[in-house]
Amino acid sequence: MIRWGIFALQLAELFVSSMVHVLYGFYIFSSAVAGDLSQALNDWFSKPNANIEVKAEDPSKTNPDGLPPIVLVHGIFGFGKGKLGGLSYFAGAEKKDERVLVPDLGSLTSIYDRARELFYYLKGGQVDFGEEHSKTYGHSQFGRIYEQGQYPEWDEDHPIHFVGHSAGAQVVRVLQQMLADKSFKGYETSENWVLSITSLSGAFNGTTRTYLDGMQPEDGRTMKPISLLQLCRVGVIFYDWLDIPWLKAYYNFGFDHFNMSWRKMGIWGLVDCLLGNAGPFATGDWILPDLTIQGSIRLNCHLQTFPHTYYFSYATKRTRKILGVTVPSGILSIHPLLFIRVLQMSQWRHPPDVSPPYKGYRDEDWQDNDGALNTISMTHPRLPIEHPSRFVVNDADIQPLQPGIWYYKIVEADHILFIVNRERAGVQFDLIYDSIFERCRKHVFRKTPQTLPNQAPE
Repeated sequence: MIRWGIFALQLAELFVSSMVHVLYGFYIFSSAVAGDLSQALNDWFSKPNANIEVKAEDPSKTNPDGLPPIVLVHGIFGFGKGKLGGLSYFAGAEKKDERVLVPDLGSLTSIYDRARELFYYLKGGQVDFGEEHSKTYGHSQFGRIYEQGQYPEWDEDHPIHFVGHSAGAQVVRVLQQMLADKSFKGYETSENWVLSITSLSGAFNGTTRTYLDGMQPEDGRTMKPISLLQLCRVGVIFYDWLDIPWLKAYYNFGFDHFNMSWRKMGIWGLVDCLLGNAGPFATGDWILPDLTIQGSIRLNCHLQTFPHTYYFSYATKRTRKILGVTVPSGILSIHPLLFIRVLQMSQWRHPPDVSPPYKGYRDEDWQDNDGALNTISMTHPRLPIEHPSRFVVNDADIQPLQPGIWYYKIVEADHILFIVNRERAGVQFDLIYDSIFERCRKHVFRKTPQTLPNQAPE
């Protein structure tokens, strides 16, 4: 009887969680559509009489001051410039600097695949996922073609600043390691192509939320048979199989290289994917296994913190301790999408009959969270070995900056406070992004300080 009661509670929680996520997704999608319709109507009514020819910009000629680009990399379920109409994942933060790029990467593809795509987005050419990796995970070796790279001159003498939100931070770390390992055929790369990495709620060491959403804590690779992630899996498979061009042009999960369209796999291919015999969810080449604690450790085993790159991290939390118990720090301050997970993650207990994900694991270390990631995971890379780090209270205390060290702050915010909806964060939004862009432009350089626009060299 007790067992059936627990099962009923789990089904009720799954129903509530799935409805909250579906409604939020519908809200985002409808907001984007409404914004596009409003813009189209405005353009139509204010259409000038004169015919003005607008020429497409050449990315190689949009940087007259020689500023290194700041590349904003989105997280899970995210999107870049050009997707979801005029909606901005970073809530317009890209407008704070004249040289900002916002790539659109696969929103659910693996960290590895997204890092490969990010490279070709910047340099140009056809995305090459690598022959060995593609055979291992059962997808095409080559992906989309970028006719013109957004920063084709990118090299050690023209390095880039990266800012990654959530899983986007880990994508950038993997990309930098690939550059160091010279993993891109035909390019002589190095880790020094990256000038700085700034993480905003970055997923460095995994999250216990993955287990609440449906990943098995035993291995961090497989899914529970009844879970939020199973519902997500089925929805994504149908979305990609239907392959509606205008819809995928509006938003794409990024699995085109798995050839899941009905045109290529037919009805039996769909059945195969739904049964878990084919596709990214069968092979594990998607983002959730990379976000488990075990998956992050597997990734981090190969990732370094490099001596000539500057590293910064903003870790977020929406919890506090009351009489020694970790609880959500408020109701109105936490987004409805995240409140249940903030509570659940603050009370998370690793199953006693399952081996801990690493030696020395303690539940209490992982209780502070922001509704998506645990705060301990966001400060700096810790697992399987801890990388050099320094806790920051006041930015003035860390001047001059030293490369090869993770400077981190802990900020009172939930996981999505600094994205999509600028009004929610209020003045905090400007404080965070202004400090990031100012640091990139004024305090981070290798050879000589860069000359900013309208500023004469000293």
